[in-house]
Parts: sequence; structure tokens; C-alpha cells
Amino acid sequence: MLGALVAIIPILVVFIGSFKSNNEFLSSGVLSLPKHIDFSNYKTAFVNGQMLVGFKNTFIIFVVSMAGKLLLGSAFAYAINRFDFKLKKLIMALFMVAMLIPAITSQVATFQIINKMGLFNTIWSVIVLNLGTDVISIYIFMQFLEEIPVSLDESAFLDGANYFQIFYKIILPNLKAPMVTILIISGVNIYNDFYNPFLYMPDSNLKVISTALFAFKGPYGTNWPVILAGVIIVIIPILLVFLFLQKYIYNGIAGSVK
Repeated sequence: MLGALVAIIPILVVFIGSFKSNNEFLSSGVLSLPKHIDFSNYKTAFVNGQMLVGFKNTFIIFVVSMAGKLLLGSAFAYAINRFDFKLKKLIMALFMVAMLIPAITSQVATFQIINKMGLFNTIWSVIVLNLGTDVISIYIFMQFLEEIPVSLDESAFLDGANYFQIFYKIILPNLKAPMVTILIISGVNIYNDFYNPFLYMPDSNLKVISTALFAFKGPYGTNWPVILAGVIIVIIPILLVFLFLQKYIYNGIAGSVK
């Protein structure tokens, strides 16, 4: 009960505040209801904040990044799980070391690489940064791969399928549950990412939803109700996606061999 209240109250504060005027927001309690329900804050946030442009760019980054991340992560996990080769342990150790190094310490080098590649101030800069798979995703895929019998691979191989066909036709269809899990875990981070788009895509035409909200903070103050309205607009799509996909997270792999 306490945990639910901790999670719900901040969202409730944001929702109530989005319907207030700036003066009313600053002079009233955070949970006090607005005197008049006014949707002008939502119109201001959507139009002046260029939310439509932000959603378009965010959608492109999200789809391309997650498609690449899921494909690369599942392929890497398949290779690690099914095959023995030299430097296998070293590669996994390097992934672990990379996780232990704070990302902020490598930002100068990362920026120079992106700039030398000619990707600065393009949408591909953030996409390339997101495409790198992570150890958590790999371990999630490997855990589910343990539940897929090797006999399926062997049967397909005897029927004339090569390793790529086995991966695309047998392994991938059985990895739907971990893919949805990673889609939610990594997808929320990509959807909410502010730092990378702000640093690598400063062009106003390359706004994402997180940098679009930042536009309402100016040198003469901050219009909090408009920002809160923008936050609600941003929350709704990812909330709907989560509600639609959450049932797949806990689904295991069953009945792969009859």
C-alpha cells in the first residue's frame, strides 16, 4: 500500500498541476484541485513545445534503436549460448568491465568518435549510441535460451537448415517473452533519454520529447503547469505500451518440443 502511494502521488501531483494556471500552481497546495479545468496548458505544451516533431524523432530513434538492440543482443546471446570458441570468456569479461566504467568518464572520447563519423547533429548519432547491446539484455536472452532445447537446433540442422536459418526460424520466435521484457526495460530508457539528444542533436528540428519539454525553461522563470501538461502528454504513450505488453513479461517458453 505504501509503495503504491509513493508511486501514485507524484503522478497525481503532476496531473492536477497540469490544469492550473501558473499563479494558482505557485499559490496553492500541490494536491489541491484547480478552480477551473483548463486544457490550454496541454495546447501550449503540444504546439509551442513542438511535441509533434519530438514524437516523430523519438519514434524513429525508438524503433530503429530497439530493432537493432534486440537483433544484435539475441544474435550475440545465441552465439555465446550455443557455440564454444576462443576468447568467449574474454568477450563476456569485457562486457562486464564496460558496465563497471561510469559512462560519463568516456563522454569526451565518445563525442569525438561521433563527430569524426560525421553523425553530430543528426538523428543517427543517438541511434548508434543506443545500438550497443548491454550485458543485462544478453543475460536475459541467455536465460531463456537455456529453456530452448538444443535438440531443436539439431533437428533443423539435419533437415538442411544452416545456423542463420535456425536462428531466424526457431530461436527468434521462441524469444518473444525476453524481447518484450527488454523492450520495456531498455525502451523506457531510450524514450526518456535527455542527455544524448541534448548533447548530440542540438538542432531545433531534431527535438525529441524530453528536449521539447526543456524548451519551457527560460531565463525569466519556468511555467510549471505547461511543463506538467507536457509530462502527462509524454507519459501517456509509454504507459499504454507498458499496459499492453506487461502480460508478456512473465510468459516463459513452454511446449517448444512436443
